[in-house]
Amino acid sequence: MQTTLKNNTNSISVDVLMINDRGIMISVQGQDYFLSYNRVPWMRDATINEVLDVRMSGKNAIEWPKLDVDLEVDSLKHPERYPLLIKRNELDYVA
Repeated sequence: MQTTLKNNTNSISVDVLMINDRGIMISVQGQDYFLSYNRVPWMRDATINEVLDVRMSGKNAIEWPKLDVDLEVDSLKHPERYPLLIKRNELDYVA
């Protein structure tokens, strides 16, 4: 499924290219990204219909409204800048 956001003369789109047992391949603004379920575990149990319902949320983010998931495009380009950390309290971090 492809969703295109048009603003002025630019078109910004997001496509789901593939879904398999390891993750989801998407194309955002002409760049392809693989979202591993290790990185986005909340997508692992999503239905195909829920994954295909993806759209641009402005020009710098994508969203899956049925899953209540939003990702910044920058987090796809530079995942190392967005470590997955769980903060239990102010002194405790779990990666």
